[in-house]
Amino acid sequence: MATVVIDAGHGGSDFGATYLGRKEKDDTLRLALAVGNILEENGVNVIYTRTSDVYTSPAGKAAMANASGADYFLSIHRNSSPYDNQYTGVESLVYSKNGIARTIAENINRELTRVGFVNQGIQERPNLAVLRRTDMPAVLVEVGFINTDKDNIRFDTQFQEIARAIANGLLKSIS
Repeated sequence: MATVVIDAGHGGSDFGATYLGRKEKDDTLRLALAVGNILEENGVNVIYTRTSDVYTSPAGKAAMANASGADYFLSIHRNSSPYDNQYTGVESLVYSKNGIARTIAENINRELTRVGFVNQGIQERPNLAVLRRTDMPAVLVEVGFINTDKDNIRFDTQFQEIARAIANGLLKSIS
């Protein structure tokens, strides 16, 4: 079966986005571990860039993934906007909108809309180190806006469904 590197965005002194005391780095770690558990239950070999609150640079995470020989890379994040409660929904970022990374992003977004998120689409972001420097197909998923109350309520109350949706989107793409 496939090997997937799961990256919990940010960590350590890099909080990521914050909102009313909530830190992106905490949400991403919790979700990355939950998604990884589901993938492992489905026979996928999972490698984590972190399993605790530590910082590794994005380039370091890409190098770790490349050294592992993994087949896919999934980075989990929470989005943020200039104004609180301005936007809602999920968005996936890819190096290029061609190939399997796009398929993975489409499937993850589709599954997350079934949980109730608005689909903000897929964007090319060739400047992001975890997308640019990985040797395998890579997707960065933004799971709701951390500074939108509605998305945080969904994140907290439907956490297991969200983890399953991300895992299902990936499984549908690589099986």
